[in-house]
Amino acid sequence: MTQTLRIATWNINSLRLRINLIGKIVDALNPDIICLQETKVPDELFPAEAVAAFGYPHMLYKGMKGYNGVAILSRLPLVAHDLAPIWCAKTDCRHIAALVQTPGLPIELNNFYIPAGGDVADRTVNDKFGHKLDFVTETTQWFAARTKLERTVLVGDLNIAPLEHDVWSHKQLLDVVSHTPVETAALTALQQTCFVDAIRHFVPEDQKLYTWWSYRNRDWRASNRGRRLDHIWTTPDLALKGYEILQDARDWVQTSDHVPVCLDIEI
Repeated sequence: MTQTLRIATWNINSLRLRINLIGKIVDALNPDIICLQETKVPDELFPAEAVAAFGYPHMLYKGMKGYNGVAILSRLPLVAHDLAPIWCAKTDCRHIAALVQTPGLPIELNNFYIPAGGDVADRTVNDKFGHKLDFVTETTQWFAARTKLERTVLVGDLNIAPLEHDVWSHKQLLDVVSHTPVETAALTALQQTCFVDAIRHFVPEDQKLYTWWSYRNRDWRASNRGRRLDHIWTTPDLALKGYEILQDARDWVQTSDHVPVCLDIEI
């Protein structure tokens, strides 16, 4: 008898500010694992008791005050999987990995928050953009060196919308950070090391697909100027069973500008 593991990823944009929204994710998606980005909380202040009360007794987190931060909340036991280097020689809490103890063999789960890259798509005048490109390059090299990788999932706010229909206007956003050719090529190279774009497995590339809408849009549904910045990838050996993008979360009170993305895989 096969079993299904449901993994959700969400840039929560401050865990302590939006801790009650974890309950709304549970009600709407009922995930086995929730991966968070931009938790913005140092480890000593992580709200572990509140997370456990939502039904996630197993958790790993790596955070700092005010920005960045990643966490994995799980109903299944987790083992920290600290194989990765310190990306770009910065201890800025952008990656956490775990071995999920499933009924079968463990699943390696990597949760990333890739740098946003600032506003100017030119590394000669914008160090943040250079950091972003270097981060993706180092990550690509790391996964490329890990040959024959199996039962592995990569999730997170990757801050790049790689495909033409991952943005509301391909032509208008070609020079906007998150959809420039140098970024999309870099993210595609990372994916091609060993991963399948799991959500695009279900949604053809010629269909619009977004996970983020700016706070600047007064009526985000009407304008629908979105981008797909949040991703779930898997190694090809994992069987994909379904997905959900919780678009209604964008209307929650005091919500993030990102919405949760969810994937079901057979374990």
